Amino acid sequence: TQCNHCDNAPCVKVCPVGATYKDKDGLVLMDYDRCIGCRFCVVACPYSARRFNWSRPSALTGKVNPLVPLRPVGVVEKCTFCVHRTRQGKLPRCVEVCPVGARHFGDRNNPQSEVSKILNENPGFRLLEEVNTKPNIWYITRGKKYTAR
Repeated sequence: TQCNHCDNAPCVKVCPVGATYKDKDGLVLMDYDRCIGCRFCVVACPYSARRFNWSRPSALTGKVNPLVPLRPVGVVEKCTFCVHRTRQGKLPRCVEVCPVGARHFGDRNNPQSEVSKILNENPGFRLLEEVNTKPNIWYITRGKKYTAR
């Protein structure tokens, strides 16, 4: 599963150097320069959403996005909801390229947002709610009012 960007993120609590942190928008992000590769966050994540980078990154010359840092060997990686895109008003790449329009992204605290409307009009659930991480990924079951975009 991908990172659930939990409100009560156990990965943030266990990071001994503060490399995993919550930003002002509530996203759980990584400072790859601070990460010491201890993997405490990997163990703490109940969603198995983190990966340790065992090998040196490779990228095609000229194909590296300057807004996305290459993660060096020996650090943990995770989904950032493409924060480099969302802060520019764009959608995360996974939402943009989903061939069936099954992924949505937005501010669930804004009652006028598409995400809020979908959540209010359709039954949904979050994974492992019982462990009190307060995940921010919702899974929607198609209700009567749901219409694909």
